[in-house]
Amino acid sequence: MTEQTFAFQAEVAKLLDIVVHSLYSNKEIFLRELISNASDACDKLRYAAITQPDLLEGDGDFSITLSVDPKQKTLTVADNGIGMSHDELVENLGTIAKSGTADFLKAASENKSGAVNLIGQFGVGFYSCFMVADKVEVRSRKAGESVGWLWTSEGKGRFSLEESPKVGRGVSITLHLNKDSKEYLEPLRLRTIVKTYSDHIALPVKLEGGDKGEEVLNSASALWTRPKSEVSEDQYKEFYHHVAHAFDEPWMTLHTKAEGAIEYTGLLFTPSQRPFDLFSTDRRHRVKLYVNRVFITDNCEGLLPPYLRFLRGVVDSPDLPLNVSREMLQHQPLLAKIKTGLTKKYLAELKKKSEDAADYATFWTAFGAVFKEGVYEDFERKLDILKLCRFHSTKGPDLVSLEDYVGR
Repeated sequence: MTEQTFAFQAEVAKLLDIVVHSLYSNKEIFLRELISNASDACDKLRYAAITQPDLLEGDGDFSITLSVDPKQKTLTVADNGIGMSHDELVENLGTIAKSGTADFLKAASENKSGAVNLIGQFGVGFYSCFMVADKVEVRSRKAGESVGWLWTSEGKGRFSLEESPKVGRGVSITLHLNKDSKEYLEPLRLRTIVKTYSDHIALPVKLEGGDKGEEVLNSASALWTRPKSEVSEDQYKEFYHHVAHAFDEPWMTLHTKAEGAIEYTGLLFTPSQRPFDLFSTDRRHRVKLYVNRVFITDNCEGLLPPYLRFLRGVVDSPDLPLNVSREMLQHQPLLAKIKTGLTKKYLAELKKKSEDAADYATFWTAFGAVFKEGVYEDFERKLDILKLCRFHSTKGPDLVSLEDYVGR
């Protein structure tokens, strides 16, 4: 097939303009976004291979590889995950097909210093690589397909796509670094970035072409499987940044493990800032569900109640069936038990946090409008939720509980 040229969707062109001219100084996060996407791609293939083992093509050892070429001034981030087809490259890297796009672009254009944060939240962190690259090449072959593709763009309104021979399964992203970004060719710089932002990634992140030959840069263990005593506050923060694609600090962290009739681990974060799409009509959940460390879905309706949809994090259980479809998950009785246990635990932790009125006001200002939906939706726990609700009164500027208000 001859080379095809496409125009970026208008929204993508506007987004790229925001990224390239962003005032955001911490440009190194582009690598975190690319590694995070690579990890997700490997998770998706691991899940698909449960029912279609041939997709692995005999290679089930997933990893992410960074390689540098100082002469060509390129940095490449590659994975052996699920890969993308021709149509997926056009759709995923050329369009934004999501609700809330207009609101997102408006927020990003009005706050250029925080644009990259919003871009990560919106799930299009790939475009952050144009902060450091004059040209980006994406080579990809989807698992189960024989034809590979080369996607190329300079981020100036257009991209090209052509067949590419001898492309391995997965995605390989080559950044032709701009004159202000040569530091990302330095092995020491890459080691520091990976250790800071991606140490918790459950796959090995390797560096090739450095001064030490091939080396693994991260600890490559799932953070939520470690005992709480072995996880530092900074590690929790960076995992939150990874799983939420956010830059704010978590307001509250809940790391809980249940054993007995059903076993599961939950690592749930309450953001300190309200996501721009919190009031979106689709009310998506963004806590990732794993079964024995195998990623299943990041939008499981039955995992947490809708009024807690602002939570980010992961839930992992060895007791759920691996081969259950995403559609059937919400009908799993075990999932209902996990939902009950996590909700009860979260409300208990929230009650403790509410004792600090000033700190709790931060939570309520950001998420109170959503949280109080639980009074109507959750009949079993509506009184517990009501006790955690706060209200304005004519007596002063401070928020008060209903109990305190009545007791005056």
